[in-house]
Amino acid sequence: MLDESLLDAPEALAVADRRGLLRGAAEAGARVRTAVRHATEAGLTQLKPDGRPRAILIAGPGTAATAVADLLGTLAGAGCPVIRLAPTGVAPAAGALRWALPGWAGPLDLLLIATPDGTEPGLELLAEQAYRRGCTVVAVAPARSPLAEGVEGSHGLTVAMATSPYGEYEAPHDGERASESYEARRLDDEAAASAPATLWALLTPLLILLDRTGLITAPAETLEKIADRLDHVAERCGPVIATYSNPAKTLAAELAEALPVIWTEGRIAGPVGRRFAAALAELAGHPAVAGELPESLPAHGALLAGNLAPSGDGDGSGDDFFRDRVEDAQQLRARVVLLRDRPIDAGGLSAAPAARELAHGHDIAISELEPEDGDELEALAELIAVTDFAAVYLALAPKDGS
Repeated sequence: MLDESLLDAPEALAVADRRGLLRGAAEAGARVRTAVRHATEAGLTQLKPDGRPRAILIAGPGTAATAVADLLGTLAGAGCPVIRLAPTGVAPAAGALRWALPGWAGPLDLLLIATPDGTEPGLELLAEQAYRRGCTVVAVAPARSPLAEGVEGSHGLTVAMATSPYGEYEAPHDGERASESYEARRLDDEAAASAPATLWALLTPLLILLDRTGLITAPAETLEKIADRLDHVAERCGPVIATYSNPAKTLAAELAEALPVIWTEGRIAGPVGRRFAAALAELAGHPAVAGELPESLPAHGALLAGNLAPSGDGDGSGDDFFRDRVEDAQQLRARVVLLRDRPIDAGGLSAAPAARELAHGHDIAISELEPEDGDELEALAELIAVTDFAAVYLALAPKDGS
């Protein structure tokens, strides 16, 4: 069981946060502003593309790059197919991953590379292959990384990935022992792929690019609103805000002893739900199931009615009311998380009432999350930020008895 009192102990959370996850979640707005500046310096805001690409191909490692592809595909809609190139290889290490272009890729297509690492040989080979095929290549990667230099050498465009506003660490001088702050920052760098702010560092320049191509609408004022919304969520969900008024801590406490069944409704809520499930697994080691309404209702109906329901009997103990329960293992129960990208309009079509009815019919508790008023990208930013904070709190808060 989660010791909820520790959620309201900022000092204890800070001690547990060796990967800098809370800081990463809090600085998401700053990453957006830095990424806009880097994109401007790279010339993205001045591009005048000659028409739209036939297809957009996206490659990159880890949860953040996967979410970038999912989000861009949703935002582009029917305007252009967005295809994620999944890596192959014998291990998840950067040197073992390989990517390949589909056979039809050529001069009419756009290859986007998004990576917080920049040392993947497979991505360098992919950029060279794209150059030989005539594809346009744009990469978001750490400045001066091998990938950044390789893409520029292949006549592609590189945007320096926005780093922490606290600055990059420097290696100690010869003979100097690395300090605790250096070690902490090194761990931050190793965890960059799963850090909450990494998504915005990779996504923001690509939003600017697709705005220039006319596939989405993300002008400078919209990006500033996104950064402001992320800052607002950081204030509402920060570690010093008590659980009773902190939506992220509340959600973390509700999910601590449950299997989250994440149901989404709305165009942009789908990728947010999938990212939330991935973040729970990667950051907190917490399993989750995600799906979109209304298809999730029949797909997950048996799951809610099975052993994960409060009435389910999955421990083989039968209905012996008088048995000794002291040694019973805590049984995982399902809990529905309903993510919607906007409130239900009066008279509007929504599967949310049917979702609530199905959950309540099996005595399944529900957590609901909706954004405040704003445009589509602001709502997207808020949902991602709140769920990122919730995943971080689940990752940091120790359990009772641990």
